[in-house]
Amino acid sequence: MAEVRNKCLTIKEFEAVRQGVLNQWPTGKGLALQEAFSYQKKIPKQKRFAERIEEAMVKGEVLTQPRAGVALIDQQILLLKHLEAEGGADLLSATIDSYTRQNRYHEAQKGIEESINAGRSMLNGLPVVNYGVASCRRLTEALNRPLQVRHGTPDARLLAEISLAAGFTAFEGGGISYNIPYAKNVPLEATIYYWQYVDRLAGLYEENGLSVNREPFGPLTGTLVPPCLSNAVAIIEALLAAEQGVKSITVGYGQGGNLIQDVAALRSLKQLVLEYMERYNYKVKITTVFHQWMGGFPPDEAKAFGVIAWGAVAAAFANATKVIVKTPHEAFGIPTKEANADGLKATRQVLNMLQGQRITELQALEEETTIITAETKSLLDGVERLGEGDWALGTVRAFAAGVLDLPFAPSKLNRGKVMPIRDQEGAVRFLKHGNLPFTQEIIDFHRTKVSERAKAEKRPVSLQMVIDDIYAIGKGMLVGKPS
Repeated sequence: MAEVRNKCLTIKEFEAVRQGVLNQWPTGKGLALQEAFSYQKKIPKQKRFAERIEEAMVKGEVLTQPRAGVALIDQQILLLKHLEAEGGADLLSATIDSYTRQNRYHEAQKGIEESINAGRSMLNGLPVVNYGVASCRRLTEALNRPLQVRHGTPDARLLAEISLAAGFTAFEGGGISYNIPYAKNVPLEATIYYWQYVDRLAGLYEENGLSVNREPFGPLTGTLVPPCLSNAVAIIEALLAAEQGVKSITVGYGQGGNLIQDVAALRSLKQLVLEYMERYNYKVKITTVFHQWMGGFPPDEAKAFGVIAWGAVAAAFANATKVIVKTPHEAFGIPTKEANADGLKATRQVLNMLQGQRITELQALEEETTIITAETKSLLDGVERLGEGDWALGTVRAFAAGVLDLPFAPSKLNRGKVMPIRDQEGAVRFLKHGNLPFTQEIIDFHRTKVSERAKAEKRPVSLQMVIDDIYAIGKGMLVGKPS
């Protein structure tokens, strides 16, 4: 494949591949953009994702949003209506099944048939592509809240075409965040190109007066991801989207567990993405999302609610525009609609109690914001330098060189030389920084933090600490200290 470049696709370039995209599955054939634009224009303002989340940002609200996906349309409608009415969700999601994420539509179709026969969902999400535009419009029309597609798809072009035409008004993911943490053998040049198509599609809706919210996936692998790495990827994906004409972007971060670091991380992310958008003269509205803990949960529901509540506290103090809510059934698999609603209600209770409270003048918070910002800029400078000013080309070269390197990612394109670890207070640091282009000052900072923990625990710095940290929250702790 030719080198990918960060350049807005022309209409001719977009149309040259569009029919091939639509012909991947029968439900895409004949899909007309002008009809899709006309349908979207009929969607009420209160159901438009970009408008609702941007309104919340202005008002200082923190909106709640669950993940939710089952195999059958009617069951998906019942599920989301329950989360609206009982859970009080401000925003809604349709989580897509794993077969669709891999473009394996024949197997998704079998999953639909098996679900009908079994009387329950045999898929871990909604196969939007298989249902097509007309059936999915039944879903979007049945709800009263804005609806987003959440998935994990390296090539989401057909999914984007069908879901936006069906009335979804927000689309999650990106060419980095839905490749390196999710796939093993997919070329990065390919996924960046696929997602340029998705973003150009959103840009075309924008040019027709219809703002589609785009959200890079912030948590990445969801396992001890240092904030600078997730923030750098979010900023790059936001820049790639803005180049294609996207005007509403929600950048996100996955909870690490240390309150000061979590607040600092989202603060730094918002500051830096605005700085880079201004540098390139992109006129984009930026909002933020905080993901509650993405790692292992305690199997005890009461303890799980403690993890959920802590995530709500961090989201409130970080002044996130929305929070992705987990459930007390995370340790068991796909949650019931009741458990999903309970997670939403617990989160809303905490958010309401913390409304108006801020932690803005703590020295530790300022210091953490400063170090995360310096680390993130080091990474972005490295990507920009390797790409000779081109963010798409720079990203491909950065992963090849280890200048970007995500912990625990399955992709063979990822160097895998970076190893995270918690410090004594539970903040995520670097045990090994691999080829990340850090200054000696940053390297020494992390070594000192890790050494302090080892001294306090009276054991040598080792991989066992990392393993302990991975399982700690599921066992009722944050830092994996020896028992």
